[in-house]
Amino acid sequence: MLKLIWPLPALLTWLAAWGLFVALRLAGVPGWLAMALAALLGAAASALGGTPWRRVFIAAGFPLSLAASGAGSVLPAWAWLLPMLLLVALYPPHTWRDAPLFPTPEQALVGLAELAPLKPGAPIVDAGCGLGAGLMALHQQYPQAAITGWEWSGPLALACRWRCRFARVERADIWVRDWSGFDLVYLFQRPESMPRALAKAQAELRPGAWLVSLEFPIVGLAPTASLQRPGDKPVWLYRAPM
Repeated sequence: MLKLIWPLPALLTWLAAWGLFVALRLAGVPGWLAMALAALLGAAASALGGTPWRRVFIAAGFPLSLAASGAGSVLPAWAWLLPMLLLVALYPPHTWRDAPLFPTPEQALVGLAELAPLKPGAPIVDAGCGLGAGLMALHQQYPQAAITGWEWSGPLALACRWRCRFARVERADIWVRDWSGFDLVYLFQRPESMPRALAKAQAELRPGAWLVSLEFPIVGLAPTASLQRPGDKPVWLYRAPM
């Protein structure tokens, strides 16, 4: 998969948003609607940002440049609330202490089923599934599993549900939902989230269940197994009880 070097994701997103805005205006679309659709494109493309602040820069670039250019002077004042509302809808403030959107690379979990074998129909959950990249990677490894995805952002959960018809996708808080009904819990969060994940796993995972973390280990706890291939993110496996 092509990996864009920063700030290329931001520049390409801003260019695409401007192109969409101009094309819509030339087609006679009202200014406020053209801005909303272009801003939505920028908000959706903010997934290309590797950090929360980069995602903000990508999403905010078009409306800020529109305001600076003076081209948006004909828009009603309320229209300028649309980009902010779109960003908050995609990334509710509640989620910013975790990972708003870290997509799982396509081949990141290859070999996981050999290290953590599960019976057909085993329940698996991707805790923080975003747009579904992790669900697809899990489905590739466990095609007969009963896969669930939890995502706090309503728009992301809706898009993920459409993309991943094989999974049950729910809008949910991963720290409130009970983990005890799953044989494997998959996370791609942040290093700061891992102590909280360990505490929840210790309290709720049944014996023999797996906690799988992409890239970030639980500091101070030896993994049961790991996947570490050159050039790929490491995968850390922990089996309950921990």
